[in-house]
Amino acid sequence: MPRRTPHLGLPSRHPASKVVALGGGHGLSATLSALRHLRTEITAVVTVADNGGSSGRLRRELGVLPPGDLRQALAALCGDDDWGSTWARVLQHRFAGGGELHGHAVGNLLMVAIWDLLGDHVDGLDLVGELLGARGRVLPMSSVPLDITAEVLLPGDAVPVHVRGQSEVASTDGTVLGVALDPHDPPGCPEALEAVREADWVTIGPGSWFTSVLPNLLVPELFEALHDTPARRVVVLNLAEQPGETSGFTAARHLEVLAEHAPDLRLDVVLADHRVVDDRVSLDTASAALGAELVVANLAVRDGTPRHDPLRLAAAFEQIFKQA
Repeated sequence: MPRRTPHLGLPSRHPASKVVALGGGHGLSATLSALRHLRTEITAVVTVADNGGSSGRLRRELGVLPPGDLRQALAALCGDDDWGSTWARVLQHRFAGGGELHGHAVGNLLMVAIWDLLGDHVDGLDLVGELLGARGRVLPMSSVPLDITAEVLLPGDAVPVHVRGQSEVASTDGTVLGVALDPHDPPGCPEALEAVREADWVTIGPGSWFTSVLPNLLVPELFEALHDTPARRVVVLNLAEQPGETSGFTAARHLEVLAEHAPDLRLDVVLADHRVVDDRVSLDTASAALGAELVVANLAVRDGTPRHDPLRLAAAFEQIFKQA
């Protein structure tokens, strides 16, 4: 194991912007990987509705928050030095073989063990972040595990069906019409609510629109904090449709669905990659309906795959933050 590089902090004469990033999975990881290149104090607020794989097994067996999305956020906040890159690989490592550990991620087991010892999810996440030398804080959006439910219109059917579970919604063959949480009125994580209220900027997305992005807006206390915060709000659009969730969606349709689930939410900026702007007029109109300015930039990696490039996304965030 490499030696840990001391964290020297940021010069106090240039205070960092406080940025809260909402989401989960790979989309949130992209945002966090970009933000840690900037002079920002980062707090990730992460969905806690995963019911599949290693996270689902631990959740069912031990009653804990599903750790997978929280683990990915912590890995994304690890530094680029030997210490950070090594710990990121350790967190993401999955056991193979045919035994009971098959499929479990080391980071999931580490977090669950620390939660068991400390008896508190937030204290445990802070301790893991300190161990990793993470470049920010990771918090759950709610203090209890949640389930996502959805109304889905299956091919050939005229009447929607009710689908339960994040994994099931994400992999459906039908068209997702809308999502909700169970319980419908879960408690927000107090530390996450405080972070949103004290933020300078809040980012929403990219990510699985119905199962990672929108759920943050459905926790009543978190939405209230997001509604009332003096922070400016930026939505980052996805680079491609997601089979099973947003097949056939235009960029503007993503914003329309967001408005349907959070009709009172006002935004300041919509950030989109130039290649997803299929209809500039429609996207401008959808952005303006939410009170937002549309910013279009080159955000994708150069190999043509639908992945955000951390440095390009960081450059776009920097320009947006400066112009506020």
